[in-house]
Amino acid sequence: MSIEGRIEKNKRFLRNIYSGGAFERHALVVGSVSGETPNFGGFGGLGDYTLSARPVSDWVPWARDVYQRRVEFLGKVEHDGVPLVPMVTGTHIYAAAFGCGVEEVKDSNPMARYLVHNAEEADKLQIPDLWSSPTLVRPFELARAVLDELGPETPISVPDMQSGFDIACQIWEKADLFCAMMDEAGAASVKRLTAKCSTLLTSVIKAWRQEFPSSSPNHCPGDWCPPELGPWVSNDECGSLNTAMFEEFCLPELIEMSRDFNGIGMHCCADAEHQFESFKRIPKFYAFNRVQARRGYGPTVEMIGGSTCPVLALAGVPEDEMVRLLRAAPAKVRYIFTLAGGTVDEVQRQIERMRANTP
Repeated sequence: MSIEGRIEKNKRFLRNIYSGGAFERHALVVGSVSGETPNFGGFGGLGDYTLSARPVSDWVPWARDVYQRRVEFLGKVEHDGVPLVPMVTGTHIYAAAFGCGVEEVKDSNPMARYLVHNAEEADKLQIPDLWSSPTLVRPFELARAVLDELGPETPISVPDMQSGFDIACQIWEKADLFCAMMDEAGAASVKRLTAKCSTLLTSVIKAWRQEFPSSSPNHCPGDWCPPELGPWVSNDECGSLNTAMFEEFCLPELIEMSRDFNGIGMHCCADAEHQFESFKRIPKFYAFNRVQARRGYGPTVEMIGGSTCPVLALAGVPEDEMVRLLRAAPAKVRYIFTLAGGTVDEVQRQIERMRANTP
């Protein structure tokens, strides 16, 4: 089969999983491949492209080469993924648009510095203009430059997508923000800032989807997802809140976004199992990526599972745990596992072991 045929076959297979079609098997996809430069502080050794004054064209060879290596790898290893051009960014891009300083960290993504420290300062912030915000404009510029070279139909990923509340927690010093949430006036300010951040996020998502309709909406773990589906957003601060506060300060935004885009996926790297019942209230919550929490991955199925269970897109799971989860998967659950990168032989052997030992 040609590489083009394999890519189209994988798209059909993954679309069937996301649409809840007849079960074929769970998906095993390869994310980064052997020899790929890590994104954290990397980008081909050029540093973070959203913060640099260098021409964005300098990063085109890096993005092109990553994509071509992924295509070549799929030609050698028959996994279920679709190669993507990386448009990855750190979480700082929205907070920086509001005026936050950004600290570059060695061997890690940049980090936004708090801009405001009380409700009065937060209320003075205005929603920034997308096209006047360099950290938001640069991903658009890089995507245009790469697609000019590779072709407009080439699948690309998306920049980082933080929820409005998570962005607010980067802008407003968090200890003061959490204290403000406990009184009526402060809570109102937190909700106003969250709404401003959510408005900016939504404008970025809509502009990106209009200009790059072939892009995958999955920003983490970054695998291919049908472009017609709703965006994925990071919902990490939910682990710091009790259920009542999550439902007051975070859930309304997620519900509104899902209704606006006809569904959402979610990334969560918090220990947030106490919020899982509330997650079920999000309409058309179609995909969930989480990290391992104190009780492992099992509660994800136990608490979110059922006839309306979102696709569980997990990454970095040890092989023995993947086997256990697959063997115990209820009938309605669909897994997409992102395997750690490696050599062709290493990944091929792992996929053969997995498929031999699981449904």
